[in-house]
Amino acid sequence: MSIKTKKIEIILASASPRRHHLFNQMGIDFNVSPADIEEHVDSDLSPDEIVQDLARQKGEVVAKQFSNSVIISADTIVTFNGEILGKPSSKDEAEAMLRQLSGNEHTVYSGVYVALTADGKITDHITLFERTNVIFSTLEDSEISRYVDSGSPMDKAGAYGIQDDAGALFVESIRGDYYNVVGFPMNAFYQTLKTKKQLLFKLIFES
Repeated sequence: MSIKTKKIEIILASASPRRHHLFNQMGIDFNVSPADIEEHVDSDLSPDEIVQDLARQKGEVVAKQFSNSVIISADTIVTFNGEILGKPSSKDEAEAMLRQLSGNEHTVYSGVYVALTADGKITDHITLFERTNVIFSTLEDSEISRYVDSGSPMDKAGAYGIQDDAGALFVESIRGDYYNVVGFPMNAFYQTLKTKKQLLFKLIFES
């Protein structure tokens, strides 16, 4: 007589509706448990190391709450001239960020952390990152003010969104993965797991 094993639960450690949409697009059956942490950024790290470290911090916190699960966490930052542009804390800060990006090229980094838990412990994990270069058209002050007044930039790194958002009107071109700018590098996630972590790949995409 065979014993039916309990299905592994996939947990997305993010409250981002954009990431929720992308996970649905990938056909992943998942539940949501956002990571409630105070992020600690090590200024000595490079941008790609920072997003991977922040994703790891989130994932490890959520992993403590679930056993026999796959935990997936992510973090996205925007960099311009060596400065990290996170989520704006005020309308003034959002406007300042958009003025910096206006007519210039910036880089978007996303880090992903994937962990497998069993019996209250992390038994396997991997981190990865992707970067995409984005060029903005030159923006008028009235365009910036109108966009900021909509409230849309306030929950987005770099104070804009490239998807389902008026911020897309500002993007002249990109070099790299579009979905990385949205907030989750789907291709790097899929390909890295397929080539380096076959068990995690099967649990996420084939279970």
